[in-house]
Amino acid sequence: MRQFVVTGHDVPTTPEFSLDDLPGGAGRLDLLARCVTSALVLSHGLREDVRVHLVLADEYTVTFDGSALRNFNPDERSTAARVRNALEEREEAIGHVPVETSPGVSLSRMGFEATVETAAKAAETVVQLHENGDPAVEVDPPTDPLFVLSDHHDFSDGERALLDDVADRRLSLGPKAIHADHAIAVAHNYLDTDGYTTY
Repeated sequence: MRQFVVTGHDVPTTPEFSLDDLPGGAGRLDLLARCVTSALVLSHGLREDVRVHLVLADEYTVTFDGSALRNFNPDERSTAARVRNALEEREEAIGHVPVETSPGVSLSRMGFEATVETAAKAAETVVQLHENGDPAVEVDPPTDPLFVLSDHHDFSDGERALLDDVADRRLSLGPKAIHADHAIAVAHNYLDTDGYTTY
């Protein structure tokens, strides 16, 4: 399984936001929605072996599970609507026990640390994607990885300290910093081409 944790520092933790202003009033939820699409969508289907965990302002986490998603549309507004619908059910989430808010989408009361530590239990390798990491072209692709990314902000001091403790590897996908959603697409390509040969 491939997993991605994306932390959204400014995303609202209540559903009272407009789907017509995702970059502004929804704290760059547009970027997080694009991350979900990049992680899950193939040309003619979904990646069923992928989970995406969106950490909302270090308070809640909305998880998209590719093996259980139904009727998923690859546009920002539809994905943001699923996040908003999940937040409408936040009172049903007890402790770290998630509440399923639609097929393949769940919400839990977990911030960044708890989400990373929980997701890491199902991962063989925890990877921090970072422009100053080891070049991916020089590193064998990991098996069952958990990739951890930040939104348009850098990781906070606390987030960096946690990743220093739990990440097995810091990996760079190229010489230039790219958006988180693009990094996810490149990470998939990096993993997909492992052992791939053309004739």
